[in-house]
Amino acid sequence: MLSVSNLSVQFGKRVLFDEVNVSFTQGNCYGIIGANGAGKSTFLKILSGQVDATSGHVHLEPGKRMSVLEQNHNAYDEYGVLETVVMGNKSLFEIKKEIDALYADYSDENADRIGELQVSFEEMNGWNADSDAAALLSNLGIPPSLHYGKMADMEGKMKVRVLLAQALFGNPDVLIMDEPTNDLDFETINWLESFLADYDNTVIVVSHDRHFLDAVCTHIADIDFGKMNLYSGNYTFWYQSSQLAARQRAQQNKKAEEKAKELQEFIQRFSANVAKSKQATSRKKMLEKLRVEDIKPSSRRYPAIIFDREREAGDQILNIEGLSATSEDGEILFKNVNLNLAKGDKVVILSKDSRATTAFYEILTGKRKADSGKFQWGITTSQAYLPADNAHFFQEKINLVDWLRQWAKTDEEKEEVFLRGFLGKMLFSGEEALKLCTVLSGGEKVRCMLSRMMMLRGNVLMLDEPTNHLDLESITAFNNSLKNFKGTVLFTTHDHQFAHTVANRIVELTPKNVIDRHLSLDEYLDDPSIKEQREKMYSVLA
Repeated sequence: MLSVSNLSVQFGKRVLFDEVNVSFTQGNCYGIIGANGAGKSTFLKILSGQVDATSGHVHLEPGKRMSVLEQNHNAYDEYGVLETVVMGNKSLFEIKKEIDALYADYSDENADRIGELQVSFEEMNGWNADSDAAALLSNLGIPPSLHYGKMADMEGKMKVRVLLAQALFGNPDVLIMDEPTNDLDFETINWLESFLADYDNTVIVVSHDRHFLDAVCTHIADIDFGKMNLYSGNYTFWYQSSQLAARQRAQQNKKAEEKAKELQEFIQRFSANVAKSKQATSRKKMLEKLRVEDIKPSSRRYPAIIFDREREAGDQILNIEGLSATSEDGEILFKNVNLNLAKGDKVVILSKDSRATTAFYEILTGKRKADSGKFQWGITTSQAYLPADNAHFFQEKINLVDWLRQWAKTDEEKEEVFLRGFLGKMLFSGEEALKLCTVLSGGEKVRCMLSRMMMLRGNVLMLDEPTNHLDLESITAFNNSLKNFKGTVLFTTHDHQFAHTVANRIVELTPKNVIDRHLSLDEYLDDPSIKEQREKMYSVLA
């Protein structure tokens, strides 16, 4: 349906893609992965015609329609919400516009043209366009009261959902999405996962959400060394098989038949756990056809994220009584929070309003005063905090070695060799360790902030959206580190797998009260009684 032939992209002396040949077929979902800077977003822009390749070409089967998730959130500010969604099907929208214009200036001369257009409009299911658009909006968490408003009046997170509805509208033959789960809550992501798992056409997606990639992808397209290799299976299968390939490559003395047996056992284990979607049977067959030669070790590097505690905390961690906070305009963020944290609790803090979770952390770190209530940390606790906004940490023009030196506790830790070795483990090796902290990318800043936290050696970690800006390799290493951490963790994230595999307790801050359950994330989201309670907690206050 969509193919790329001899595609090369070069910026100056840097070669991003070198003679890439790949085909994307109907009924499959392709997850594009690669290290930061590998060209994932650029590749999507080339497919959609937004960026020209240096050489080669992209071919879309004639008569097929491509839809792309819009990245400019203000692009449709002058339009209505429903109208913006319907514009996702450009042909349908143009016909509708022409019909409306002809009716506005109706005459016998244009009656025949209106008739022709209405036939085409009906064939495209145009009479149901508004109701179909409204259904998409509702499924994406946009209430009917906003459907007839203007895009300019929508807040940023709602605009993202409208643009996602626009991309999905009208059943496009090829759907291209760059980070579609950004700014979506868990329920909306779950709906999108179900929608795409049953989608009959071609989907090509870039995402740092591993749970999402596992739920929707039939194939992984890995960008490495300027090439693109296509693998059957989802992200977890690619990750585990690439790790297996790396181990097998290191085992030079192992016989080929032993390696083949190990691979076959791995495939059988994985196939037994393939998600129960309509894609499962065909995906399992694809996996069983794999040969040892088909999987390759990855060149990816994973940061060494290891949280050690300076000392073990006692039994008293944190006690919170009657804590409440409002926004600057007087809106209730959370109310009457009562919590007593125990040693070893790993708590994911949820809220439908990100301002609430950030305010919660700022109160606990002394950066903000609560409207009411109090809290007390245990005397043996020491806290390390990763804020969602870290900009103020990177104002001074100093190199990374001197930046990290600010949080070294002993003379030994202040030594250049120690600091450079520490940064090297976080993928700032060689000259990278001497770059100015003011020129770092978002992901590099988060890796620096994690280095700072590791230096502090707190026994309580607080993390506000810690996976923002990180690549899949860093998220995986971070995730594994928190699972192994022996202390207490409070964290907020939109990464489903991160939350589900780390948290043993769920605390949700609402405008009416707090919900506190010792459950995994999946158990919490799937419990019917909790769903009902959450709806009541977020209903308009009387």
